[in-house]
Amino acid sequence: MHDPYEDYEASATQHTSLRRMLGLVRPHGRALLIVLALIIVAGAAGATAPFLVRSVIDDALPHSNVQLLMLLCGGLVGIAVLSAIASVFQAYVSTHIGQQVMHELRVALYQHLQSLSLAFFATARTGEVQSRMSSDIAGLQALFTNTASDFARNVSIVLTTIVAMILLDWRLALASLVFLPALVWLNNRVAALRERITFEQQDRIADMSATVTESLSAGGFILARTMGRARHLVQLFRQTSADVAGLELRSHTAGHWEIAIVMFALDILPALTFLIGGLLLAQGLGASIGTLVALIALQEQLLWPMLELFEARVELSRSRALLTRVFSYLDTEPLVVEPQKPMTINIANFRGDVAFEGISFSYRQADRPTLHDINLHIPAGSHTAIVGTTGSGKSTLGYLMARLYDPDQGRVCFDGMDIRDLSFETLSHVLGVVTQDPFLLNASIEENLRFANPEATNAELVEALELAQLTTTVAALPQGMKTTVGERGYQFSGGERQRLSLARTILRDPKILLLDEATSALDPETEKALASALQAARSRTVVSIAHRLSTVRHADQIVVLDQGRIVEIGTHDALLAAGGRYSRLATIG
Repeated sequence: MHDPYEDYEASATQHTSLRRMLGLVRPHGRALLIVLALIIVAGAAGATAPFLVRSVIDDALPHSNVQLLMLLCGGLVGIAVLSAIASVFQAYVSTHIGQQVMHELRVALYQHLQSLSLAFFATARTGEVQSRMSSDIAGLQALFTNTASDFARNVSIVLTTIVAMILLDWRLALASLVFLPALVWLNNRVAALRERITFEQQDRIADMSATVTESLSAGGFILARTMGRARHLVQLFRQTSADVAGLELRSHTAGHWEIAIVMFALDILPALTFLIGGLLLAQGLGASIGTLVALIALQEQLLWPMLELFEARVELSRSRALLTRVFSYLDTEPLVVEPQKPMTINIANFRGDVAFEGISFSYRQADRPTLHDINLHIPAGSHTAIVGTTGSGKSTLGYLMARLYDPDQGRVCFDGMDIRDLSFETLSHVLGVVTQDPFLLNASIEENLRFANPEATNAELVEALELAQLTTTVAALPQGMKTTVGERGYQFSGGERQRLSLARTILRDPKILLLDEATSALDPETEKALASALQAARSRTVVSIAHRLSTVRHADQIVVLDQGRIVEIGTHDALLAAGGRYSRLATIG
């Protein structure tokens, strides 16, 4: 099991087994059998042609047998036609299989990433994730669409050709294959080198993708411009791009001397065959001229499939490196999982009662528990505020409530039910979350709202905007709700983005509303109006995690956290009168 708090980089010492690679194509077994049959037909046809050539030279031509000559030539034409037809159909079917495998791998990776926990995305770079989704999987295109089928076809050709050579003359066949073990050894060396380079290459491509994703976003641009670091980022990108270019060069030139030796060995085979065959002829040991010509033809037929097999072996190693990176994500297990048999509830009868029972939680590598022995009851329909200094555990309590993490000890209950017994879908219906840094799609206002509830009516959209105090703002826009919000909503102010995020969440009509610093960017007047609107909706349980105490003074109860523990609970006036931790926070504020 992968630890999502550890480094997710695939190590160059890791390898994906051939068995697991074959598992990707196993669902397409029937189509693979068709491809294999076509490959065998084409290979057998190609190996038959030299025997016909030998008969032409040794039998038809010396005896001027026109009928036999026409029959043999017709056979050669028929073999060529059969090979061409088999090749076309094989290419179509194998490409179809390859594209299906690519599609299934992309979807499987995306679906698995959607199932992972917040712990994974809190540590993984966005550019790295995008690199594995796009660059790594795209790099497998050649393997699944061409290399695999070409490899099988060339294996078939090589095997049938070697058998045909042995049947023609086993002595000349052995002489032709004497270099083969050494060539295979050299090829394995090149393949291992390419695999190591591919790991390095994809890591640097991921670095480049991360740089682009972070620095060319709206937030990244603002940071670079206001910090005067644009030139530094350009220099950083230039260096990363140069590293990628260098690794690309190494990848394409790695093992060139070995490949030259392989080609040299294959190129001298005809000369070796003529020499040995000529000596056999001179000594009357049975090798005919037709046999020599047929054997040379078979060697020529063996040359390119052998070279392509060597290249396919190298491509297979490169692809194995890419698959190792992809599988390292697929093998990462989520820390938060849905129950196998989730509890079903009647949402219409759901009240919205919340309870934290004996909650303790620690982040990995933290030097102390973030939350310790939290016991808290939030009555249905009430407004509870959670306050405290930075690092006191406020947001972590919200993460546990939304089940973005699971507690180390204790449980979070809604209406007496442990939320770990509910499906994620059910949880999303009963709990709505609005964060301090809302994420908006680069789409229209309406599309952002409908992401929460695609079936919402226009009247429901308007009602959500009214509750979030956005009606006047949207009405003043030339395109109204059709206005595009821009990347992460940067077309709008921080307060407008927060209110739009709130409207989107309210559109799902959750019984429990969690506001994690969700009003931090609002001006006092809008904040007061929003608080009044939320207070009017008494059927909804509201939990406000706040740093600004002005946003929580009207809450039914205020919970004060300090170093992961509850130190005070009460109303605003009661806590001020007590002169404790809350009173000191109010004085500082």
